[in-house]
Amino acid sequence: MDTASQPSERIEAAAGKGVEQRLPAWLVARGLIPETSPKRAFAAATFVNQIGKGLFITGAVLFFTRSVGIPIAQVGLAVGAAALIGLAAGIPVGHLADRYGPRRVFQLTLFVQALSVTGLVFVHSVLTLIACLCVVELAISAGTAARGPLTRALGVPNPTRYRSYLRALNNIAVGCGAIAAGVVIQLDTRTAYVCLILGTAVAFLLSAALSFRVQSVPVVKVPAGGSRWPVLKDKPYVALTVLDGIMTIQNSVLIFALPLWIIEYTDAPRWFVGASVAINTALVVCLQVRVSRGVTDNASAGRTARRAGVALLLATALIALAGGAPGWVAMVVVVLGVVVLTVGELWYAAAAFELSFGLAPEHAQGQYSGLFTIGQGLSNAIGPPLLGLACLSWGEPGWLVVGALFLLAGLVIPFVVRWSDRTYAHSPADTKDGKLVARA
Repeated sequence: MDTASQPSERIEAAAGKGVEQRLPAWLVARGLIPETSPKRAFAAATFVNQIGKGLFITGAVLFFTRSVGIPIAQVGLAVGAAALIGLAAGIPVGHLADRYGPRRVFQLTLFVQALSVTGLVFVHSVLTLIACLCVVELAISAGTAARGPLTRALGVPNPTRYRSYLRALNNIAVGCGAIAAGVVIQLDTRTAYVCLILGTAVAFLLSAALSFRVQSVPVVKVPAGGSRWPVLKDKPYVALTVLDGIMTIQNSVLIFALPLWIIEYTDAPRWFVGASVAINTALVVCLQVRVSRGVTDNASAGRTARRAGVALLLATALIALAGGAPGWVAMVVVVLGVVVLTVGELWYAAAAFELSFGLAPEHAQGQYSGLFTIGQGLSNAIGPPLLGLACLSWGEPGWLVVGALFLLAGLVIPFVVRWSDRTYAHSPADTKDGKLVARA
């Protein structure tokens, strides 16, 4: 196990050796390809991994219901229970990534994902489904916790920009997986569904194989006198995680609330649901890296989160205006709402990337990434029912209430950032961004 007192410098130096001069310079200059071999290798590994994710999230439920024959209500219970149980892996596995290296732990989680997904082929009851899905979700949550510090280390000198690049790339990958799953759904046979599940497992295995091309990240020793589990005592970061969970509910707007709103409460055509998702995806792919350029430290991230809150309020207000409007008016207003929603999403994603790294001590990036994952997972669990109650039951006023919630969270985040900077600025117990800070 490698150790280093200044891992960022070692990673940056090693990364510089990986630049391949034969790559067209314009591809790197435009941000279409990362500038170093380690970054490209990790991007390839995550791209393949996300193709598998796109396959799984699009076709797995139909495999359980139409091929295995488990009732939809029981499948929903199994999926929900597994997702909540999976969150438990974040912090402990993040701690293992801090102590033994994130690449090694990330690879292990990919192998576990592949094996557990393969096990779904042999599922014949709801109990075995819950058991397999729990292992799948635990491995996915663990992989996310390990991927955070790996992204941070490989992304120097600007991990937020690199994480933004990966997010844009991942949107393309998930879309590719979803298209492939669509073919399987159209065939609607046992053989096709089994191929989908096994294809997901193969994608995870291939991702693990590609990750061996990623250099090992030096492990940072816990400072003398520092807490072994600093994340559990970091009140500002816990507050940030809660606020992040609130802001992340906006992800459920596009995939849950907006489709139902368009179909049930507007005169826009049904096909417009797919168009709305396509607009969002295209904007994320094209603009995520560009939006991240202005987010370079905790202060700028806090300001960007505040702007995101304002944009999300405006987006929900626009979407609310589409209710009951004539078809073409509803389409125009929804497009404007989706564009503004995506701008808010892009701003907040860049801010969240920076804060999740910048407010965490260097030796505990895995732990902090694990906690952040829990907040996002809980958001995915409570988002749909909350939006269903507010936006779909209350109608236009509910959309404004949700928008006000986003605005409030966005306004509070800069205060939490300053709270963290004040609290952890002068103690010798830990390090953050090269400065000694307290994490007792």
